Amino acid sequence: MALDPKDIVKLLDILKEENLDTSLESLGNQLHQTFPKEQRFKVGTILLLHLQQVDLLPKHVQRVVALTLLFDLYRGEPLASTPFASVFVQVLKSQEDTNNGSSKPTGHTGHIPFLSNCERNLLVSLMGYNQKDVMKKTPRQIVDEFSFAAVPSIDLTNLQLQLVEHQSELPSVSKCGNPIILPDMDHSKGTEYDVASVQSILENLTIGDPPLCSQSYHPEFLRLVPPIYHGINEIAWFHVTEPTQFTIEYDTSMCVSNCASAEARKLMGKAFKNVLTLTQQQYLISELDKDPKLVYHIGLTPPKLPDLVENNPLIAIEVLLKLMQSSQITEYFSVLVNMEMSLHSMEVVNRLTTTVDLPTEFVHLYISNCISTCETIKDRYMQNRLVRLVCVFLQSLIRNKIINVQELFIEIQAFCVEFSRIREAAALFRLLKQLESGDTGGLNAPPTRSRTDMC
Repeated sequence: MALDPKDIVKLLDILKEENLDTSLESLGNQLHQTFPKEQRFKVGTILLLHLQQVDLLPKHVQRVVALTLLFDLYRGEPLASTPFASVFVQVLKSQEDTNNGSSKPTGHTGHIPFLSNCERNLLVSLMGYNQKDVMKKTPRQIVDEFSFAAVPSIDLTNLQLQLVEHQSELPSVSKCGNPIILPDMDHSKGTEYDVASVQSILENLTIGDPPLCSQSYHPEFLRLVPPIYHGINEIAWFHVTEPTQFTIEYDTSMCVSNCASAEARKLMGKAFKNVLTLTQQQYLISELDKDPKLVYHIGLTPPKLPDLVENNPLIAIEVLLKLMQSSQITEYFSVLVNMEMSLHSMEVVNRLTTTVDLPTEFVHLYISNCISTCETIKDRYMQNRLVRLVCVFLQSLIRNKIINVQELFIEIQAFCVEFSRIREAAALFRLLKQLESGDTGGLNAPPTRSRTDMC
């Protein structure tokens, strides 16, 4: 049976943050005095649950105490014979795999606890020669000394061999499974450590025999039905060779919609990385036109906008036009203004300015950033090219009366003077002078074009 609620309260009292100046040895003795030998496994299961689920024990010093108590629970017994020895080995092996270049630890939340640098240092010390010295320290001292120290190496070969020998008698099916307790990914409820809430959660998770926290989901092991007896070959069915390890096969097609919107989301995912074909662009735009709300569900976020602009500017234009009523449109504008200036970003801004009324401060800020980029770039060839693009862009904005040139007259004029050697800059300067003198005839003249014109 599970621990009584009163016993859970006693265990939580030992794990309290107030014990940070009590030696680990004293806390271990308190644990052994509080819980009899027959309750050790139940206590260890709850301690392991605390280490697996970070939100149950968020404080560093509390996790230090929990890890120490879990290790000290079977004091005096060979480590390989204790029920939680495999957990210690897997935690330290996952750290070795990470240090050797593995992309991620082998453990994951709800299965093998993921320990911090301080906690791994503590575990190695407890398994090493200086266990007695460590147990005399307080949780506060452990955190101060071990948090930034390098984790020493430890030889786990002998312990692993002993564990394999102990576990060799278990059937292969019993070694596979997924945890049935998963963390709540909704962090909006807050992460405050509430003893009463933790006690309630532990009572619910430790009920039953065995308790929920010690159980795993084991899928049904299916075998083909033997055929009707036809001869001596049937004897082969009596000697099925079991593989040494089973894996769970997950159907990735479950819960995946096969409707057109799913295809649109898939195309948008590609649009962030590569240039879509004309057919793909037309299909994506047509789907967005059919369903005005689809634009909110295709995976576009402000940080992804620069990638979309550079790879598929036409798609970016269509998406931004459909997001004009969104509460996030200001964030999209901010990202667009501050992204690196390029032909495609100017194309997007130019199209937006001629289609909808953009905030004046947005357009002015973008112009200022363009001018600043031209002035600071070191590559002379790229500088000349960008200046031509900016000049054509500004002429387009002025002729279409999208900006009030008087508000930016000094800044643009200084820009034209600085780059007067470039033909497009000289043409823009002449246009400014015509407007300054009151001659609006220049607005009707065709803009100066260059080979690098965006149009």
